[in-house]
Amino acid sequence: MNNVIIKTDAEIELMRESGRLLAQVFKMLDEFICEGITTLDIDTQVENYIIEVLNARPASKGQYGYQYSLNTSVNDVVCHGVPNNIYKLKSKDILNVDITLEKNGFISDSSKMYTFSAVSLEAKRLVETTYNAMWKGIKQVKPKATLGDIGHAIQKHAETSDYSVVREYCGHGIGKEMHEEPQVLHYGKPHTGLVLEAGMTFTIEPMINQGSKKVKTKKDGWTVVTRDKKLSAQWEHTILVTQTGFEVLTLRHDENFA
Repeated sequence: MNNVIIKTDAEIELMRESGRLLAQVFKMLDEFICEGITTLDIDTQVENYIIEVLNARPASKGQYGYQYSLNTSVNDVVCHGVPNNIYKLKSKDILNVDITLEKNGFISDSSKMYTFSAVSLEAKRLVETTYNAMWKGIKQVKPKATLGDIGHAIQKHAETSDYSVVREYCGHGIGKEMHEEPQVLHYGKPHTGLVLEAGMTFTIEPMINQGSKKVKTKKDGWTVVTRDKKLSAQWEHTILVTQTGFEVLTLRHDENFA
């Protein structure tokens, strides 16, 4: 935990720019994503937009040998869903799109859930609860708070709604590298763990399951699914610890939070 990188004012400005551009990608996707397209269609659209329109780089492509620009996780896929041109999005689906973007040497990371015309009330509730759980965690962020405060707030909100929190995957520090220290768990005890300082940047990205918290990885080595085949949802933002609280570097146009 001693390897946490405190960003300088100049580096924070570069991270703000990367985050602002990533928010633009999601604004574009809000018009693009619809029933009937494939997840590979989304990947192609995003890669072209990041490179050609934003003059930036899709940071996930080539990272750890990954061949695509994003992850697309549908229904019982918890995270790391690999885009393909076989499955076409259906009216009852829930979809997470997880994107990283690098501009001027600094990386931002964010994900958003999409729902379609025939999504069930139960699925909508999971998606909304996960979003609210993420914000419960974000609102804990300030100097002298702890990582345990973040994890506890998320866990309490999810479990109060009778959902479970995935343990194997967590948020992470981010900056020049996609994954830096610290690890940001989405469960925990208040007043425990690393004490936050102004200038830290990290992601908060809870994965919340409808049923059991248990997961497994498919044979492709990437795709993580719920063991009980029940739905999973995830939202993610890149966060800066400020002198007085937090700043969401990847805040999107449809979000009203300061």
